[in-house]
Amino acid sequence: MTDSNLPTYAIIVAGGTGTRMQSAVPKQFLLMNGKPVLMHTIENFYRSSYQPEIILVLHAGFHDYWKELCSAHQFTVPHRLVAGGETRFHSVKNGLEIIAEEEAVVAVQDAVRPLTTSKIIDAAYEVAASKGNAVVAVKSRDSIRRLQGEVSHHLNRDEIYLVQTPQTFRLSLLRKAYEHPFTNTFTDDASVVESAGETINLVDGEHFNLKITFPEDIAIAELIQKKLPV
Repeated sequence: MTDSNLPTYAIIVAGGTGTRMQSAVPKQFLLMNGKPVLMHTIENFYRSSYQPEIILVLHAGFHDYWKELCSAHQFTVPHRLVAGGETRFHSVKNGLEIIAEEEAVVAVQDAVRPLTTSKIIDAAYEVAASKGNAVVAVKSRDSIRRLQGEVSHHLNRDEIYLVQTPQTFRLSLLRKAYEHPFTNTFTDDASVVESAGETINLVDGEHFNLKITFPEDIAIAELIQKKLPV
């Protein structure tokens, strides 16, 4: 663990609507090994040795539903609930606005990555505290081609990384980056910070740190979780 003694935060972004899951409820609320995906994600950060303050950014229309789920599953992990924005960019910005400190280390996490281990989380906090940022990523296992018009081109897969979350930053750096106006080129926090002139540091993730996107992902995640250390 870093000796910086900076406070730590985790902004959990839960903005999914469930369309690709063919589900009536957003994917973060679907059950995985007996409880909602989102609860697993929050618990992973709660177990981190950095003990971050957890901020859950959730569409305002689902706040009451979330509270009902917490009651039904006796979920008592401390967290603050914030209304989501029009896009992921605006949701993260809403989460940043309630952090009072001038400096801290902030991890931004997809709500639907329930398999992120404490090892990954702790490594990201440590690197971000010392270098300013840390973005979890894994090398591509597959051959890669880029399609331009009707012609595809081979890319060197050794130079290709698949980006995951958490994406972790010094608070001052992240706040400065999020002062920029939103553009459609902002696909994640790393792209926002990079647009502000910062160099992004990659840290090793795990291929099992999957994002729940399609119906079959739940079954895969359930099997993987049963084999992971607590």
